[in-house]
Amino acid sequence: MNDLRYPIGHASIPDLVTVERRMQAAEQISSFPQRLAAALEPMTAEQLDTPYRPGGWTVRQVVHHVSESHMNGFIRCKWALTEESPAIKAYQEKGWTALPDDMTAPVAMGLSLLQALHQKWSYLYQSLTDEQWNRTYFHPEDKQHFTVAQSACMYEWHGNHHLAHITGLKERMGW
Repeated sequence: MNDLRYPIGHASIPDLVTVERRMQAAEQISSFPQRLAAALEPMTAEQLDTPYRPGGWTVRQVVHHVSESHMNGFIRCKWALTEESPAIKAYQEKGWTALPDDMTAPVAMGLSLLQALHQKWSYLYQSLTDEQWNRTYFHPEDKQHFTVAQSACMYEWHGNHHLAHITGLKERMGW
């Protein structure tokens, strides 16, 4: 795909998520930190501070963004499981990535956070009943309800989307 912003295309979240599809999403979420770590392993500090596209975030910012986004996703899941279709709070991801921690902190911090978070998230997913997978939260910016299963599909896509930003940059740069 030629659009560097969406190297794997836009998210396509089904209205009705099958058991097989939600298990696929859960498996991808479980394995994401290891796949991200493998993509980052040989990168230098200079490479980590390279934008994945003109005008885009640096690889460092992408790593920290994913950890922050997925923290929000985990909390949204917990809200959906414990409250009756709660309205979640959106956040200003562009503002967050401009803060000093996202701009300069070692990527190891973001990776450590992702590893622990995804381990806990995966543990939770393994215990959910069909009823729990179908619980919802309301996203005020999108003005729609999402099930826990749809949310899992979205965060599966989100991780793979940003992983493709990094691997695509490495491929284009010959790293």
